[in-house]
Amino acid sequence: MRLDKFLKMSRLIKRRTLANELCDVGGVQRNGLKAKASHTVKVGDILTLSFGNRLVEAEILSLPFKPAGNLVEAATIVNIIKQEKLEVQGFPVDDDEPTA
Repeated sequence: MRLDKFLKMSRLIKRRTLANELCDVGGVQRNGLKAKASHTVKVGDILTLSFGNRLVEAEILSLPFKPAGNLVEAATIVNIIKQEKLEVQGFPVDDDEPTA
């Protein structure tokens, strides 16, 4: 399955065009290497997404046949290993803000 399609179907990224753009600017790594939107993903791959002030690291558990309908379904597709907010342009992270 293509990386951009997987990101959308797993609910890691809301739209496929956004997944394409994130790959184009180097915001997606697959197993530690920069990944293009057209790269093929497989079960066991580790994806690292860096967008905005967030860093998300996830392991692929399964390849979906249809988009995940809710968070419970999404949890069967990926395992979030690490999720953190990053300091952006010298502004500290607001620890009081809840994470989604």
